[in-house]
Amino acid sequence: WVQDIQAYFWSEDQVNDRLRELMQRAYREVSALARERRVSLRTAAHIIGVARVAEAHRTRGLYP
Repeated sequence: WVQDIQAYFWSEDQVNDRLRELMQRAYREVSALARERRVSLRTAAHIIGVARVAEAHRTRGLYP
């Protein structure tokens, strides 16, 4: 989407590098929360996801 709107195109290596960074950061966040709260990775991922949705709701309101 960003590439299309801004007419900026990433190479395959750039896309893969960015994806790797995002996935590694997500894993670190989920793993840290799982250890902190002593829950499964799945539960930790759900906690993070629900928290993000709740924050967006608080920021933007009920209707986007």
